[in-house]
Amino acid sequence: MRVLICGGGVIGASIAYFLSLRGIEAVVIERTGIANAASGKSGGFLALDWCDGSALEPLARRSFALHAELAGRIDDDWGYRRLDTLGVVASARRDVGFYRKLAAPAWLAGDAAVHARLGTADSTAQLDPADFTGAMMRAALAGGARVRIGTVTGVARGGDGAVRGVTVDGQEVAGDAVVIAMGPWSVLASRWLPLPAVYGLKGHSLVFRYAPEPEPHALFVEFETEAGTLASPEVMPRPDGTTYVCGLSSEAPLPVDPAAVAPDEGGCERLRAMTARFAPALGGADVLAAQACYRPVVEDGLPLIGAVPGVAGAYVATGHSVWGMLNGPATGEAMAELIADGATATLDIAPFDPARLPALAEGAVRVEV
Repeated sequence: MRVLICGGGVIGASIAYFLSLRGIEAVVIERTGIANAASGKSGGFLALDWCDGSALEPLARRSFALHAELAGRIDDDWGYRRLDTLGVVASARRDVGFYRKLAAPAWLAGDAAVHARLGTADSTAQLDPADFTGAMMRAALAGGARVRIGTVTGVARGGDGAVRGVTVDGQEVAGDAVVIAMGPWSVLASRWLPLPAVYGLKGHSLVFRYAPEPEPHALFVEFETEAGTLASPEVMPRPDGTTYVCGLSSEAPLPVDPAAVAPDEGGCERLRAMTARFAPALGGADVLAAQACYRPVVEDGLPLIGAVPGVAGAYVATGHSVWGMLNGPATGEAMAELIADGATATLDIAPFDPARLPALAEGAVRVEV
């Protein structure tokens, strides 16, 4: 059996890895490069119970456990570690000291108030997303998977309507199953398969050369700007001596080529100025990367994981929004079970069935060229 996986992000790499454990041939087809989009530019934050009470709870809890297992199973390094997570309030226009309930790390501004411990080493963790995605792909390759660089331009179907492969740069590549795992660019597959809409939500991020002392904490900050608006930057110190900061979402159109994604004018500068306000030493450190990416989102906020309705051999796994890195392993495990066995054993993916939402109408896809 040969499975063609369209997309080389964390979801595609995870599916390829779990298929390789079953001895199933997986071919990952990627236009620009492994982890070239959100899977290489996200925060890499992992939480055990932040999805509790929603349909995502079983997926998140299974995946959080898998992250720990994979860190011990695969001989590679992607900066996985457990850490405490703090909630912080800061303002550029007024005193917010009344929110303070816990002592703040020394590297925060004196007027930044820590109001809660959101997670401990038992419930929150982190990793470097590009390194993790690359490690999963290398492990898949070691198990027999292959990577093909090229642009998927169609899904080939037989006379009975079942998939028989995909078209890559004008050439048909044969396969027994096809998985659409292209993040927000999965919307392009709606021209070939009956899929619901997938949207891209843009976010900006900075990577600083900065290591907090004496110990790292992940921070979720509620920041009031001088204009009185609220922003929610996230701060993730990493074991390699860098610190990642993200924030400032945008609804800029999704470019058709992932390589064309660039920060909005002034977006990274505003994020840096905001960072300097609540963490002066961090905001003043050297910036190693100023970047943007698009997170894939679906209308009802849940991912699409499962078989494409009415098309034998076609599957989709996308729309994980901010939880793609967290939920990649459990998604890959479940998809491998579904493709190989016709059903999942470790996780009930019924809440994520693509059939729960209407498919896009023909000609409805609009992507900026």
